[in-house]
Amino acid sequence: MKHMIEKHLSCPMPLTLDVRGEVSSTNTLMKELAAAGAPEGSVLIAESQSAGRGRQGRSFFSPDGSGLYLSLLLRPRLSPEDTAALTTAAAAATALAIEQVSGRSAGIKWVNDIWLEGKKVCGILCEAAFTPAGGLDYVVAGIGVNIFAPEGGFPAELSGIAGVVFDRSEAPQDARSRIAAEILNNFARFYLNMEAREYFPEYKKRCFLLGREINVLRGGEVIPATALDINDECHLLVRYRDGSEEYLRSGEVSIRPL
Repeated sequence: MKHMIEKHLSCPMPLTLDVRGEVSSTNTLMKELAAAGAPEGSVLIAESQSAGRGRQGRSFFSPDGSGLYLSLLLRPRLSPEDTAALTTAAAAATALAIEQVSGRSAGIKWVNDIWLEGKKVCGILCEAAFTPAGGLDYVVAGIGVNIFAPEGGFPAELSGIAGVVFDRSEAPQDARSRIAAEILNNFARFYLNMEAREYFPEYKKRCFLLGREINVLRGGEVIPATALDINDECHLLVRYRDGSEEYLRSGEVSIRPL
């Protein structure tokens, strides 16, 4: 797989690929490598994860032979407050990569889930570490994509939510390798020019929450709202039923049934 990914790379930043079989979690291992001094551009890709992790402490279903599980190490010159932009850049890069390889239109559910035809096909988890002085040490960008349906299908709790990019019978040759390469190509382009926010138009035009009725999930409370807009820092503007408006910097939202 490593050779096939490298064949499709046209990446404007140096990368070092490490492709493994099963690991506990690519993000967990990459954080260990980062703490040991691994350079920016280190990429860890696994065939499966025994303890894959998602946002909010959730597990990420990562069976063998069906998904792409990738972590990229970054050592950005950004303030800690600006690291959220890396998450949205990763989402835009991944959605664009899925479209480039599959020809299907991908949507982004704020903040960073990628959907196809009403189902989630990708989750992204960016984790930062800081120096003792409070500066940014490194960021690990973890990306998990459901390329094919797993053997035996998804677990019951995911069956109505999780989708896949390809039916196995219709997938192009080297689908996983090509999507991995395009994610890295796209993200590197965005990352090397973060100040220009080239990722933002790609992100916003794919964000399908705008204009929709949603629920804001906060501390166990479910608050009905309408998603209005996204600013150039990718904060979500919502209007509550009392007419008040708020920009959400992070958090969880769900789509209200029509």
